[in-house]
Amino acid sequence: MALNIPPMAFIALRYGAFAVAGFAAARFAPRGRLSPAVEAEMNAAPEGVQLCKAPGQLAGAAKITRSLRAGRFGPRFRVEGAALARLRIRRLI
Repeated sequence: MALNIPPMAFIALRYGAFAVAGFAAARFAPRGRLSPAVEAEMNAAPEGVQLCKAPGQLAGAAKITRSLRAGRFGPRFRVEGAALARLRIRRLI
């Protein structure tokens, strides 16, 4: 069975360019600081996605935790993603 190299090369270049752009963004981004209060709030967020609606605003929180293993017998890692968001719309006169 013959391999069709040009489409595969295009896919490899596209994903390679995306990976290099992500690496460059992570490398040259300025270091930020996370306050302990925000860190504690992210740790306290429950697993899953939640939305809260109040008059004039919409707030949301999401937390996803997964365990991953590098290879069949490799080390295990725990990956956790947490996000807090608020959308507030005010009418100005």
